[in-house]
Amino acid sequence: MDSIKGMNRSVLKGFMAARFLVLVFFGLTLSGCVSRMVNSIIFSSAENMQYQTDLELICDGGASFLLLVDSMVVSSPEDVALRISATKAYSAYIAAVIECGRPERAASLSLKAKEYGFSLLESIPSLKNIRSMTFAEIENGLLGVGLKDVGPLFWGAYGWGTWVLNQGGSPESLADLIKIEKIMIRVLELDDAFYNGAGHLFLGIYYGGRPKIYGGRIEEGRKHFERALVISNRQFLQVQLSYAETVARMLFDRDLYESLLREIIDFPLASRPDLTLINQIAKNKAKKLLENIDLDF
Repeated sequence: MDSIKGMNRSVLKGFMAARFLVLVFFGLTLSGCVSRMVNSIIFSSAENMQYQTDLELICDGGASFLLLVDSMVVSSPEDVALRISATKAYSAYIAAVIECGRPERAASLSLKAKEYGFSLLESIPSLKNIRSMTFAEIENGLLGVGLKDVGPLFWGAYGWGTWVLNQGGSPESLADLIKIEKIMIRVLELDDAFYNGAGHLFLGIYYGGRPKIYGGRIEEGRKHFERALVISNRQFLQVQLSYAETVARMLFDRDLYESLLREIIDFPLASRPDLTLINQIAKNKAKKLLENIDLDF
């Protein structure tokens, strides 16, 4: 009893939640209800993460949900929609734990995001061998991807990109960026407005975040950011944040930098409840960047 009392409260809460979810999972398996419960529990819960403003709540309790998601994927390995939910959940949780001051968790967790991302890409017939495909083969395979595959294509690349982002610039991960770039270009060709124009956001960061001498194309990056702002009606705050951190910084444009960050801070979260979590994270980062603006310019 004394040892239990001495446990960190959040750890104990996470353990109890994980135990409960495992019991629920096996109970449903024995009763044959897994397939009926996937939509009502997993899909809705994954989406509900984006409605949360309390980052500590996500950081403390999210791991238990991820355990359940992993179990469900094992139970239904061919369910593409479930793997999309898993990719979303891992990516959202990784963003949250970084903001909660636990960046050491991101690198290992991103391996699972990458694995789910690859499984989504492999669900597309022309990309089923993507892990071993050359760049030219991927380019050719993307020609066989149609509009119906935009979801797996985008979220597959997103999970893969989440891993790249959290590998500290390792040569292996950076070599993958050119492949992800091609995938995102294909996403835009099929549906450039998908998920608030997030394909434009990726390419804006990719082109606008590097000096010209290192292959950067700042003006092209700016065009992608501007298009994403139009598509999202300026409500997907990660666009403004990344625009400020890449293009505005590269151009040493303090006015643009400051105006984008203030726009983030002034944005009412209630106007886009489905983007609450990612927008809250953007608000937190924007506030920190503004407080240190004189160090950047």
